[in-house]
Amino acid sequence: MKRIAILAFTISSLILASCNAPLAAATVDSAPVSESQPTTNASAPTGGNEQTSPAQANLSLTYPIVDTNQTNCYSSENIVTCPESGSAYAGQDGNYQSSAPQYQDNGDGTVTDLVTGLMWSQSPDFNGDGVIDSNDKMTFSQAISSADSSTLAGYDDWRLPTIKELYSIVTFDGMDISACGMGGACNAVPFLNTTYFGFGYGDTAAGERDIDAQFWSSTQYVSTTMGGNATAFGYNFADGRIKGYPISSPRGETTQYVRYVRGNPSYGVNAFADNGNGAITDHATGLTWMQADSGIGMNWGDALNYCEASTASGFDDWRLPNAKELQSIVDYSRSPFTTNSAAIDPLFQTSTIIAENGATDYAAYWTSTTHASSNGSGAWGVYISFGAAYGIMNGQVLDVHGAGAQRSDPKAGDASQYSEGHGPQGDVVRVNNYVRCVRGGDVTYTSGNAPTNTNPGTTVNGQQQQPQSGQGTNGQNQPTGQGGSAQGGQGQQPPQEAISACNGLSDGSVCSFNTPNGTMNGTCGTPPNSSQLACMPAGGRP
Repeated sequence: MKRIAILAFTISSLILASCNAPLAAATVDSAPVSESQPTTNASAPTGGNEQTSPAQANLSLTYPIVDTNQTNCYSSENIVTCPESGSAYAGQDGNYQSSAPQYQDNGDGTVTDLVTGLMWSQSPDFNGDGVIDSNDKMTFSQAISSADSSTLAGYDDWRLPTIKELYSIVTFDGMDISACGMGGACNAVPFLNTTYFGFGYGDTAAGERDIDAQFWSSTQYVSTTMGGNATAFGYNFADGRIKGYPISSPRGETTQYVRYVRGNPSYGVNAFADNGNGAITDHATGLTWMQADSGIGMNWGDALNYCEASTASGFDDWRLPNAKELQSIVDYSRSPFTTNSAAIDPLFQTSTIIAENGATDYAAYWTSTTHASSNGSGAWGVYISFGAAYGIMNGQVLDVHGAGAQRSDPKAGDASQYSEGHGPQGDVVRVNNYVRCVRGGDVTYTSGNAPTNTNPGTTVNGQQQQPQSGQGTNGQNQPTGQGGSAQGGQGQQPPQEAISACNGLSDGSVCSFNTPNGTMNGTCGTPPNSSQLACMPAGGRP
């Protein structure tokens, strides 16, 4: 049995950083530090060079990675009982569980992420007509200005999220809707907790596809896609992928859904330290990475085995990173075409490859996360492109989605069967992707659990979807309202520390208590789903 690092503190105690201020910065040891800056809306964490233990550093994370929420396990084709350590397909996302998503519906049109400290606008129904449809979509410039000028819930510091901030609310208990256009019945599940967040598929009544559920981020690609288009990254909560989207094209400006964010401006900023032993620690996330990659490509099952068996740098608890862990080390200020490098900090060693068009490029890397399909298949795994995200369009091999895109490949098989690529933009298929292992973080290994479906899907017969159970809608694409609670939503109970802080005090009294991120100041009040007074930070209920 592999040694698993488990830290002592509970996730619930991490939640209580106010959305009015960034979380306390992580301290780093005295090794050289290189901080990767996101392209927009973030500031570098502060802090000294004090020597700290891994556990101490983890108590003040500025960039905590929220778990993917994938609890099912898969073979190279289908869902299976989660394997024991040492068995085939052991070490996948469903085996390793970490900081589970935790949200608080603030009852004012906002949702607080209790792990990251970020506050979100709840619904993309920005025209206020009670329906999430194409009329709510904005151009990239409109999305930026709309967020900057918003005073939702009385706050004036909203912003359009970076791609790393937006990715923090992604959940991989979703099932890609793509197969639903092929006829027959299928189960489509958004890659989002729709108990707390309003969501709508594409507006088919306006000529869109069901799959058109893309959301803008503020992160612009430092190169271009589709042969020369200025591009911004976004996430599609219907098909579960990060892609670079042209800001405009000959057909006009691209429009997408929008969700605002505020708080914790350090989220997404890495704090890398070269440990001098072939490993790099990111003190912002608490994760340690192999400095070098595998040097060769391999299929998904072999990638799992590669990390599980590794004793690199003297450690035996390496694992294949899940999608959100791996995406955390993408440097979106870099690309093969603008910095002549992979989209990663230069502290890392990255293999070069020859791309399908004969150009020198950088590898894509496997994650341990399965990209589940609405047809029930688990045959595709999630990967991140650290080089160009090529596709085959009109007979040309082009960077269609940008370095830093998150897509999927068959877990096994022969890539030559996909000579025309995969999907609308002809995503190149390689099957044998590269590997960079990770260790650390607050993770536990679970096995033997039977497959579950904690986020039941929607039956689709080639028509516009009806809302799933708990989706937070009253009808197709109809939210309960920008300021209302999502249907079926259950608020988190406040932690005991917040309740104890108000013992003997009255409603509205000033209060404070200690959290892993420092002292939290607030006022006493009664949170939803609780009959007890609790200390609630100014940025939202605990």
